[in-house]
Parts: sequence; C-alpha cells; structure tokens
Amino acid sequence: MSAVSDSILTAPKSRGPWATALNRLFRDRAAVAALIVFLLIVIVCLLAPAYAAWANTDPFTSSLDAIIKLNGQDVPVMEQSTEGLGLGYTPLGPTWQLGNYFLGADNQGRDVMARLLYGGLNSLFIAGMATVLTLFFATLLGLAAGFFGGITDMVISRFLDVLWAFPVYLLAISLSIVLIAQGLNLGIIVIESGSLWLPIFIIGIVYVPYVARPIRGQVLALRESEFVLAAIGLGVPSHRILFKDIFPNISTTLIVFVPIMMALNMITESALSFLSIGVQPPDASWGTIIQDGQNLLYTRPMVALAPGIAIVITVLALNVLGDGLRDALDPRAKIRIGRS
Repeated sequence: MSAVSDSILTAPKSRGPWATALNRLFRDRAAVAALIVFLLIVIVCLLAPAYAAWANTDPFTSSLDAIIKLNGQDVPVMEQSTEGLGLGYTPLGPTWQLGNYFLGADNQGRDVMARLLYGGLNSLFIAGMATVLTLFFATLLGLAAGFFGGITDMVISRFLDVLWAFPVYLLAISLSIVLIAQGLNLGIIVIESGSLWLPIFIIGIVYVPYVARPIRGQVLALRESEFVLAAIGLGVPSHRILFKDIFPNISTTLIVFVPIMMALNMITESALSFLSIGVQPPDASWGTIIQDGQNLLYTRPMVALAPGIAIVITVLALNVLGDGLRDALDPRAKIRIGRS
C-alpha cells in the first residue's frame, strides 16, 4: 500500500490545457518565428515618433525645398528631372542612411521611412481594433443565436445572411463611400469622417458574419451537451450558462480567429486606403503610401514597394501564427506536430 501511495505522490502532475497548448505552440518553430517577426514589426512601428524626432523630419508636412547633407554635400530632396524635357522634379532616392531619408522621399518631399513607420502604426491599430470589434459582435450574435434558438436564431441568422450576401470588398467600399464624407452619427456614437475609427467600424462590421456563423455552430453543439442540459435542468440562469459554461469552450476558437482576422483586416484597410476611402490625410497607412508611390514606380519604386513588402511580411506572419495557434489548441494537432 505504501509503494502505491509513494508512486502516486511522486507521479508528475498533469499540465492544464493552456499549458499544454503553449507547449505545443512553442514546439512549432514556424509559429514561433512568425510571432517573433510580428512582434518586431509592432515594436519598430511603435518607435515611429522617436525615429521622426531623431531624423528631425515631419512625415506629414511637404518638404519640396528641403536640402539634406549626403556624404558631405548638400543634396535637394526634390531633384530636377533629367528625363524628357527636364520638366518637373523627381524625389530623392533611397540613401540607405538611417535618419537621413533612408528609403528616399515621396512626391511631396516627405521621408518615406518615417511615413512607413507611422503608416504601419495606423495599419496595425486599425486591423487590431477592427478585429476586436468583429469578435465582440460576432461572439454576442453567435451566442444568442445558438443558445436561445427559435425566433432569436431566425432573426440573427437572417441579418447575418444579408451581410453575407454582399461581397466583402463591395460592402466595405459602399459603406466607405457613403460615410467618408459625412461620418457616422448613431446618436450616442459619433465618428468624424477623417477619424481612424471610421475604417475600424466599417471593416469590423463587414467580417462579423464570417466569425459569427462558426461560433453559432459551436454553441448549437454545446447547447445539446450533457453539462449544459444538466445546468438548464437545475434552473441555472441563462447568462450564467452562457458565460460560465459555453463561452470558455469557444474561447479557443476566438483566439485562433485573432491573427487570421488581423491579416484580413490589414489587407482590407490597405485596399480601402489605396482607393482613398480608408485612412484620410494627414494620417497615413501602408495603403495610402502605396497610393502615393503609384506614380513613382518607374523612378522611385521604393515608395510603393516598401509598404507593399511590409504588408506581405506582416500578413504572412499572422497567417503562419494563426495556423500554429490552431494546431496548438486542437488536441488532434499532437499527431501532426509530433510527425513534423
């Protein structure tokens, strides 16, 4: 008997589900690398004000007559064009010197590197907040539709079907065109036309059906599980069942959705800003910087290439991280990770 008790006492304690998921995530090298890349991008973008102050540049003010020191010589930021008739000006190309127009200038003589960092800060902020908005409304609608059923499920499902019927970009563009000039006034909620919260609201709303539907499906399955039926039979209040029993069981799905939705929202924001119906001047995002550089593709391609490359790297990192989170939070992923 003592030997049995001793073996029980010396047996290793089992890990909790979250610790197990983290262990699986950290064993996925691709996901860890993606997480590191994404965190580095966030940190670098957060340093945008410090970089602008160090470089002594204002990325939101035109500097057509600015002159900089380059290799001991005075060089104009806007150079006289040498093509054709020699009319007009060409922005300074990349100097590859940090703090001194590292990526060159745009058609307004502004430091592209400083604008890239500020634009990334806005793009990440919009994508992140739109993701929070999407998950918040999708969770509420999915929980209500799946748990209460009946007329509640029918009304919510038909509302989601209406949003689902529109292609994402068509709906986002339509809402942007309507709201970009007059803003949004919902009584207690007022968003000015030039506010960053306007694209956040638009992007956050258009993706709600894509998250609410799988949440509703999970809640419908949980609604028929034994522990939920037992709680209902014991007279436990509905709100307690929803937030104490059902919500913890769908939280892993919401976590997996975070990086995936951030990637989708970033692409959507960039598309809207490129079309001039997203982020409005004087603010900048990676989409607006690409728009600024579209007329300079043959002379100063780095103006458009730099934010484009930044979007590709960020979206790729978020997608790889999303795959890693899905595998880590899915018990069946143990086999896949173990064989990799």
